[in-house]
Amino acid sequence: MPSQNRFAFFKGKIVAIEDAKIGIMTSAFNYGTAVFEGIRAYWSDKEKQLLVFRLREHYERFIQNARFLRMELPYTCDQLCDTTTELLRREGYKTDTYIRPVAYKSGEAVGVRLHDLPCDCSMFAIPFGEYIDRPAGARLTVSAWKRLDDNALPARKKIVGAYVNSALAKTDAALSGFDDALMLSGDGHVSEASAANMFIVRNGVLITPPVTADILEGITRATVIELARDLGMETQERLIDRSELHVAEEMLLCGTGVGVMPVIEVDHHAIGAGKIGPIARKLRTLYLAVARGQEARYRSWCTEVYAPEGAQTGR
Repeated sequence: MPSQNRFAFFKGKIVAIEDAKIGIMTSAFNYGTAVFEGIRAYWSDKEKQLLVFRLREHYERFIQNARFLRMELPYTCDQLCDTTTELLRREGYKTDTYIRPVAYKSGEAVGVRLHDLPCDCSMFAIPFGEYIDRPAGARLTVSAWKRLDDNALPARKKIVGAYVNSALAKTDAALSGFDDALMLSGDGHVSEASAANMFIVRNGVLITPPVTADILEGITRATVIELARDLGMETQERLIDRSELHVAEEMLLCGTGVGVMPVIEVDHHAIGAGKIGPIARKLRTLYLAVARGQEARYRSWCTEVYAPEGAQTGR
């Protein structure tokens, strides 16, 4: 199994990774005029199969976000899904993997604008383990950096340039000894972590900020809400005050990169008993089982990469 990526999708075909390069005058490089997705594939030891989680949903959002930056991609959702599985087959990964598609303004004109510029799409995949490697739960801080406002640069879109906001918060948190940062919206309510949505638990009820609180409309967030409902848990979408973090019984982060990550501390204040709570543990366990194809009722969320052993692939 290769230990690093060897290929990329670039300018309409799969090429050697060293051949997938853009020029220094590229608009997206100079101005952040690009959108991206993060997609996870999980290896199933039992099935000897790589399973891409919620592939179509990611590309539906990707195409929508590209249009927001006035990019009409020359690929359909089906074509992007097929390209992803073909890229993964070429790589031959048999481990958990992260896929990064990017749609970007490929023109080389100097000037800040979105109109009258060509666009293109690229993609690569790499082996990827835990985004936050904290089996006992993560420790967070509330960042001094505010979340970008929807009327400035909307967080609901995965716009490349917007992630400088996240990077400022994440680096400050990491250099202060924390695993990640929670960010507040301009009106002082809890928005999300640097690159993950968040939930708290109060009186046994899951609570998460609404999509109008300057958050990414997360696919994993929607997954958690659905899994919680199927487990008989109520979820409220409402504004969360900063002070509620200190009276919450439990807390968790969720996102493609982080998966479902319990939080045990914020700004040196223990969340609940200061250890992973029963609701976060149950949701994390179920989420991983679903993503690895172990729950039949959610199997439609998983896209198989490799043909079953002995099947004819036509290649």
